[in-house]
Amino acid sequence: NAGTNKAASSSTTLNTRKLDEETENLAHERVPTELKKAIMHARMEKKLTQSQLAQMINEKPQIIQEYESGKAIPNQQIIGKLERALGAKLRGKK
Repeated sequence: NAGTNKAASSSTTLNTRKLDEETENLAHERVPTELKKAIMHARMEKKLTQSQLAQMINEKPQIIQEYESGKAIPNQQIIGKLERALGAKLRGKK
C-alpha cells in the first residue's frame, strides 16, 4: 500500500459525491423571448439590418444576432444602447 495517499483519495471521493448530489442546474441567464421580439420588431420598424444596427451602437453584428436568437447573456449597457438607437423601450416597465 506504499505510495497511496489515503487522505487525498477520501476527500476526492467526498467532493465527487457532493458534485453528484448537486442538482442545481447552472446556466447563464439568456435573453428573454419578449426582449428578442422587441429588438427584432423595433429594428424592422426602422428598416435596419442587424449589421446596420450593430454599427449604430458600435458593437459587432454577431451581438445583435445573438440577442435576436436569444443566445446572448443580457448586458444592460448593450440593451441601453439598443434602446437609444432604436428609440424604443426594450426593458420591462420601471
